[in-house]
Amino acid sequence: MENRLRLRKYVLFSRLLLLLVLHSCYFASCGAAAADRVVDAKNSRVWGPGVEIPDRATLPARYFFIEPRDADNQKINESQKYDVHILGQSRFGTCRYRLSQIDRHDGSSIVRYRLVDSCSDVTIHVRHKDVHLNGSPFAVAGTLYSEQCYCPQGSVDEWLEAVGCPAGDPQIDMDLIPFRAINFSSLRTRMIQQYDKPGSISHCNYVILRNQVHRRCYGQHTGFSKFMDTILLSLARKFTLPDMEMFVNLGDWPLVKKGGPSRTTGPYPIFSWCGSDDTFDIVMPTYDITESTLENMGRVMLDMLSVQRRGLPWTEKHPKAFWRGRDARRERLELVALARRYPELLNASLTNFFFFRDEESEFGPRVAHISMHDFFDYRYQVNVDGTVAAYRLPYLLAGSSVVLKQDSFYYEHFYRKLVPMRHYIPFEADLSNLVQQIEWARENDEKAREIRDNANTFINANLLPLDIYCYHALLFKEYAKYIVSPIQVQPGMEKIEQPEEAYHCPCDRTTLPRDEL
Repeated sequence: MENRLRLRKYVLFSRLLLLLVLHSCYFASCGAAAADRVVDAKNSRVWGPGVEIPDRATLPARYFFIEPRDADNQKINESQKYDVHILGQSRFGTCRYRLSQIDRHDGSSIVRYRLVDSCSDVTIHVRHKDVHLNGSPFAVAGTLYSEQCYCPQGSVDEWLEAVGCPAGDPQIDMDLIPFRAINFSSLRTRMIQQYDKPGSISHCNYVILRNQVHRRCYGQHTGFSKFMDTILLSLARKFTLPDMEMFVNLGDWPLVKKGGPSRTTGPYPIFSWCGSDDTFDIVMPTYDITESTLENMGRVMLDMLSVQRRGLPWTEKHPKAFWRGRDARRERLELVALARRYPELLNASLTNFFFFRDEESEFGPRVAHISMHDFFDYRYQVNVDGTVAAYRLPYLLAGSSVVLKQDSFYYEHFYRKLVPMRHYIPFEADLSNLVQQIEWARENDEKAREIRDNANTFINANLLPLDIYCYHALLFKEYAKYIVSPIQVQPGMEKIEQPEEAYHCPCDRTTLPRDEL
């Protein structure tokens, strides 16, 4: 017995000694590895329109990306800080700008800057610990115009090529198939009469002629015309828009139903921010993502760049699905009911009651709004339609969680390029398999993170600010080809003026002289 006790003590002591040795070796090696994985300036990547084509891509906020790499050209996932400076001259002296750095959850960073004035002789300096990263300083040959400058440089075709926009888009091709010969001389009056329902429909008739924007609106609620006005004026400051006439739906629901009364004229060409499988509406980027593009580093707090700000690491996120929103459709109430049945899987609450006020006692109480940045404290984000498509989907896809998306016949301009189980986890429109899909994500953690990463890659290739400008430009270019009626400013239209400061810029090359505006 005594020998057995001695043997057991010896074995325990040996194991303890081995653990101590391994422990000390582990930290020694980890320390060495950490010391070795320092940022290598030559291998680190700096890219994006804000350093590659800032003179050609005039954006409200220019942006670029930084990816730190080590001496072995391996990506470094730890957060880094960079010293970024822009040197140049404006008519007021040195170049004035605002700058922000966004630390993403994968180790890389986004840098964006907004010019106060136009600048020339610009160099962009990107340093890490006083050392220039690969390509820095970036010298810009042309003038960097501020967003407010009216300096259209060339035609829409020239601009699309200069900034490297795609040559086409499947949604644009699909939307324009029914409209191969648009004659507003015969359509205009009928379209205005068809949608003359002031209490339920609001729309605007636009004419763009010689790069000037004119419109006349119909309906009681026309305030959303400001979003269309602003993007058209912004595009016109960058290049010469094609002469065209268009009708823009200011409401949520698409208007041009399929299978309606047959007309020799075919379906009416109406632009909307949301499409559906049972309508012909020509889909544009939503007013929400358009405003976030125009107001980047401006009055909006959430945009396709800021939403990528570093959040909780994946392992620290709550392993639940999350949703907040108003009661815009019945399925949202059912989502709250599901959350009560499966609190270990789903956190869902309503922030406001409007459509189902009489059911607030059952599905309430209302909870406070929270920042979307806080959504990403949860691993899984649920996207359920509102009155139409939920316009939050781009932001959810850009964040650090994986998205579960409801099947729907509503769509935004980019949906056609999304692939289920590659960019998001789908679930049935009636929510019947949502719990099952959340459980799948929890049981397949590596695959869920891969879907999240694919979604992030998709966003950065398709829905960043320059992509939103590209889509508008390409859509209007293709659409204008099919108008066969004369482009004329119609009676009762008002001219939408550029801001006064737009004409205070020294332009190197302008399509239209100031006195023709």
